[in-house]
Amino acid sequence: MLNKFFQNTQKPQGKLGKLMLTFMNSGHANLATWGFSYLNLPANSHILDVGCGGGANIAKMLKDSPGSIVDGLDHSEESVAFSKKTNASELGKRCTIRQGDVSCLPYPDQSIHLVTAFETIYFWPDLDAAFTEIKRVLKPGSNFFICCEMDNPDNTTWTDRINGMKIYRGEYLQNRLLQAGFKGVSLHRNEKGWMCLEAVC
Repeated sequence: MLNKFFQNTQKPQGKLGKLMLTFMNSGHANLATWGFSYLNLPANSHILDVGCGGGANIAKMLKDSPGSIVDGLDHSEESVAFSKKTNASELGKRCTIRQGDVSCLPYPDQSIHLVTAFETIYFWPDLDAAFTEIKRVLKPGSNFFICCEMDNPDNTTWTDRINGMKIYRGEYLQNRLLQAGFKGVSLHRNEKGWMCLEAVC
């Protein structure tokens, strides 16, 4: 049962998926708070949270970025439903949440001011395709923000338990983002080993 629960980290489904999403919204709160300390949220803008999970970060950005539209995208149907419930008061007003693929975003070229990805790139099957697609939808001079609790591939505590999970070092992601055409990439870590990256389009 515990193993089945951990598999819902990648793509939450059913009752265990709902339980995982509840855990994500609370369990990742401290990480998100730390990450947001490095992120300047633009007001009156269009923000996209990729791999939105339970929707807690969408709710925070709707609150902290006045006048902005904050959308969410996740490949899990359960996550989309949960995130919609979390942000029900803003759906159809300042927020749209849909099921989709990070490598095929449903937005026109240069239409987004900020893309965020919290605790999700571990499960992206093709980083290059995802980074290229995110760069496509970002306006020139805008940012792509990544935040992860782990960036040490030698630590297999979770990769041994969760199918399809891959941990990347921050420096490796920096290089991949630069290769994808991002201009500058800032890397931050703390004493817990948390990592965030801010890439300029």
